[in-house]
Parts: sequence; structure tokens; C-alpha cells
Amino acid sequence: MLFPPQAVNYCRMKTILQRTFAVLLVCLALAGFAPASAYDAQPKLVVIIIIDQFRGDYLDRVHGQLGQGGFRLFTDLGAHFVNCNYNYANTETGPGHATLFTGAYSDGHGVFANEWWDGARKKMVPVGSDDTVKLLDGTGAGFSPRVLLADTIGDELKLSTDNKSRVFAISLKPRAAVLPGGYTANAAYWVDADNGHWQTSTYYMNALPDWVAKLNASGKAEGYWNQEWKNASGKVMGNARKPAKAGIADWYNIVGKTPQANDYELEFARDIIEREKLGEGPTTDLLIVSLSANDLLGHALGPNAPQMPAMILATDRQLSSFFSFIGQRIGLANVWLALSSDHGVGPAPEYAASLKIPAADVRFKKLGEQVNAALNARFSPGKNVSYLRAFSVTNVFLNEDAFTAAKIKEEDAEHAAGEALKQVGMRGYYTRSQLARGEAPNTAEGIQYLHSYSPYGGWWVLSVPPPFTVSLWEGGQATHGTPYFYDTHVPVAFFGLPFEPGTYRTHCEPVDMVATLASLLGINAPSKEVGRVLTEALRQPGRSAQ
Repeated sequence: MLFPPQAVNYCRMKTILQRTFAVLLVCLALAGFAPASAYDAQPKLVVIIIIDQFRGDYLDRVHGQLGQGGFRLFTDLGAHFVNCNYNYANTETGPGHATLFTGAYSDGHGVFANEWWDGARKKMVPVGSDDTVKLLDGTGAGFSPRVLLADTIGDELKLSTDNKSRVFAISLKPRAAVLPGGYTANAAYWVDADNGHWQTSTYYMNALPDWVAKLNASGKAEGYWNQEWKNASGKVMGNARKPAKAGIADWYNIVGKTPQANDYELEFARDIIEREKLGEGPTTDLLIVSLSANDLLGHALGPNAPQMPAMILATDRQLSSFFSFIGQRIGLANVWLALSSDHGVGPAPEYAASLKIPAADVRFKKLGEQVNAALNARFSPGKNVSYLRAFSVTNVFLNEDAFTAAKIKEEDAEHAAGEALKQVGMRGYYTRSQLARGEAPNTAEGIQYLHSYSPYGGWWVLSVPPPFTVSLWEGGQATHGTPYFYDTHVPVAFFGLPFEPGTYRTHCEPVDMVATLASLLGINAPSKEVGRVLTEALRQPGRSAQ
């Protein structure tokens, strides 16, 4: 037998889907299909799905097991770019989301880490934290997009349509909602890490809409406790067991790393479409959904754990249901879909080492202590001065007060910290002062680090770790944040009438996503956008479907 039965069935299914889509395109062409414009609600709605920590090879790994209406809309019936990489070194969640929606890198939008030292507030702050706004539940400082040094595609959509377009962004994480939504979003929503309730800040509104408040009061988030999740074969993959004693961020850390968290987000996305009547206005609307569960599970177990393909296949089924809802409510012919991720992930060091790949797990605390000891040996022998404010394998934030007291200038302090990093095993380093002057080798690596510069964060150094070297916290198994392919490689894919279906292996960067969408919508690209329009994947107006 030349082909197994499942391969034959798949080929038949793919042919049927392709023919169905081709018929749809022909019918629309005969009906007078013309280039889209945000001004006349063509398309009515753009939905951008970001899957946190979704490496570019993941869809290939499970492609034969995918259903019909989820990821296959992108891989089989859409334009799927498989050679897509971030061209910077700081592959973290905050920078990734800012990059995707501004079309710029950190040297354009300013977001270069998930947290950094804020000199005015004298503390490390999470990206987007804003003391001028409050959380609506009154528990403390809120979040806003004011940290961005560039606007987003949502902002340009609003500007182009005189604020008629509606823009909403949701995620479990505040940074993955406020940064994509941009300055002008109607709302960005994220969850209360303790109980899963949807929240936002006074940057967007002074009170939750009634329907959101009622949803929080309904107990829906609490209903996800103690649920098992199983793979397609019925094997139990995990359990969101509620602790006997409440702890900090329990809902986020426990329910958040199960597929149920994606269900929760996508149900909320449905509610936004219905309650806010997205796709029913005079101009194009934008909905951004950043699914966080894949990242939380990936950190806990690593990308090669059996739970990871189970999570991807569960997400496939969830997206299929979500896209079906959109099709029934608005019609997929009136919607464009886009898919990408904020970063990839490296293998768990223990797993890589089992394959004889040189790999190292360097814990945050230990590595920071070693660097600080080297600095003390140089500048304050016999003492224990805290020369570091925060530390990871890639981002090192210096205590400028300690260096100033020792009469050491910024550039000298940063170089000293960089040399200490090399003593503990790093391959190299780039200082804030150096990158601020645009000084880096004209190499692929040098360009990545130039793109990672930001004026924020006080005095800092970016290290160049050896490949497969990661800095983990206790309990973690895998992470990201390096300039290597496993961290930079993500998918970019589109589905909708303007896109020529196919698998594209041309060079692509995540910054190209908004460049392409803005061009198709007939609006300005974001202010610092550096991507290119992916013309190879665009169907020419008037061209008949194949």
C-alpha cells in the first residue's frame, strides 16, 4: 500500500476544503470583490491570535493530527510563513507583543524586557505598570500602554477611521493585553491572578461594563477549578486542583497552564464580539486575543513534554469552535484572521543534555551571586556590596547607586559587569551605553542586539549566553529570552480573501504582520514600523481562484 488510510483521508479532506474555499472565492469575485478598505468595513473584523511561547515548528510537529477548522485554516487554506524569526535578542513576552503590533523592534518601541528598573519609582516594575492609573478593583497600580514609544496598528486603524473602529485586546497577562491594544484601545482586559476575574485599569474606563461585572460575579472563573484535562486518547494530562489554602496567583499559575484557560479566554472573546457588536459598525474592527496557557505550561514542563502536543491539539479544537462562531455570526468572508507568537522556547536543559547537546541550567540566584562576588572582588574586596538590582541569564540591571558611591561611571560599571558575566560562562555582552551609541559589530548577532536597545531601565547589560544555556527559577524547566533560533522562530500566518493559500518559505519577520495588514486595509502603518508587505502571499484583485 503506497499510502496509509489516514493519509488518503487527509488528502481527500484537504481537497474538499480547498475546493470549498475556491468556490467561495469565485462567488465573491463574481459578486464584485474589490480590494478591502477599513473605511467601508471591508473586512468587517480582523482577529489576531497570538499564542504565547508557540515555536515556529510546533504546527509541523502535530500537523497530521489537526482537525479541520482550527490551525488548518492557516496551514492548508491560508498563507503560512514557516521561515519567520525575530531579529532581536530579547525574546520575551513584553517585547514580543510590542513588536508584533508596532511593527518595530525594541529600539523603536522601547519595550526590551518584561520588567526593568524604574529610577523615578526606585524599584523594578513590570512592563506597562503605571502609577497614574489604578486597577478597577482598587488593589493597586494599574497598567497602561504609555510605556510604548511607538503606536500600534490598532491606533492607526482608529486614526484612519476617525475613531469609528473598535479595538479590544485580551490575555491572561496584563502586558499581553495593554501593549497589543495600543494607546487608543476601547479596552484591554486581563485576569486577576488570584481568582481569574477579568479586570482592567482606569486608563480605559472608570467601571467595568455591566456584562463583565456580571460575568465575574457568575462564578465562571471558579468553575475551572478541579477539572482534569485529557488528550485525544482520553489520557489524563493534568488537573487544575484547587489548593486547600489559598495562595498568591493560584488561579493564574494552576488553571492558567491548562487548556481550560484558553477556553476561558476564547469564551470572553465571544462575549466581546457579541456585547460590543464587533463587525457590525461602519468601519473595520480589531480583536486581539493572546492565549497565555501554552507559555505557562511550557515553562513548567519544557517543549518536549507529552503535555505540550496535547495542549496544541486542544488549542486547535478550541480555535476551530471559535472560528466557527465568528463564521456563523459575521461570516468568514467578512473576516481576516492572523496568527503568530511572541517568542519560541529552548529545550529543557536536562532533556537537551540527555541527547548529548551541551546545555546548562543556571539558576537566577546562583548566577547573580557569582557576578556580584566578582564585582566585589574588583571594587570592594572583603565587602558584600549589592552591585546588581536584578538578574537573569540575559538581562542584568545594575545598582547605579552602589557604583556611584564607588566613583565608577556608568560605562565603566557596565563593562565591569559584562566582564564578570564572561567569568561565569557567558560568551559576550553588550552594554546600554554601547548600544545607545549604535555601536555593535556589523554581524547578524550585532544587529540583533542593536534592535534590543531601549532608553529605559537605568544602567544595564545584555549578555550573550552559550546556546542551550537558560536561567531558570525554582520549579521551572524551560524558558526563552536568547538570540538563538529556538527562541526567535515563530509562525506568521493569515486566512482571508486577500491571501493566496500556500506554505511560504521566503524570509519573514514578525514585524511584517502589521505592515501587511495595514497595507491591505489602506491605512498608515504604525509610526516606527520596519517590516515589509508580504506581497508573495497576496491574491491580486480580479484574479480567479484556483
